[in-house]
Amino acid sequence: MRWRRYGTDAVLLECESLEQMAAARATIASASLPDLVELVPGARSVLIAARPGSKALDEVRALVEAADLSRPPAADPREITLDVRYDGDDLDEIARTAGIGVDEVVELHTGAEYTVAFTGFAPGFGYLTGLPEPLRQPRLENPRTRVPAGSVGIAGEFTGVYPRSSPGGWRLLGRTGAVLFDPRDDRPALLAPGDRVRFRSVS
Repeated sequence: MRWRRYGTDAVLLECESLEQMAAARATIASASLPDLVELVPGARSVLIAARPGSKALDEVRALVEAADLSRPPAADPREITLDVRYDGDDLDEIARTAGIGVDEVVELHTGAEYTVAFTGFAPGFGYLTGLPEPLRQPRLENPRTRVPAGSVGIAGEFTGVYPRSSPGGWRLLGRTGAVLFDPRDDRPALLAPGDRVRFRSVS
């Protein structure tokens, strides 16, 4: 891991893997340090912001460096279920690439439990880990100029849901009617790092 100053009151912790990042984030979050202002995880990093003038950054570094990141602290995550109509434009191609049937694709995707590793790309977009190995496929060679809001897609080791209409290159499995981001809500984003997510097939 590498620690990089990020202005006067923040540091960027660069990790060796997604798993190490998730363990470091969980370790820091579980400590509930009073002067910690914000944690912003990424695929291989965690941005840690502290209250100006506090010792929180020193406390965070000591905490992480003393922790066994192979055994992150147990958490009590929120559990969210998203209803999905599996009729995506790429469903047949996903099945063909995986060498399985469409029904098996749906069974694999709905049978797994996912964890929100980090958010980004667009407000409310969560990168979910836990995708079964046969469904781990590359992004489209030619991204779409418009992907409808609620589209459920896969790309590499991740699955996720487009919170709004936007360009995108993920392979589309289906769509959900869930609202992933509402700026008027007290909690604008439905998904947050550490949340557990399951998908449920609906007609």
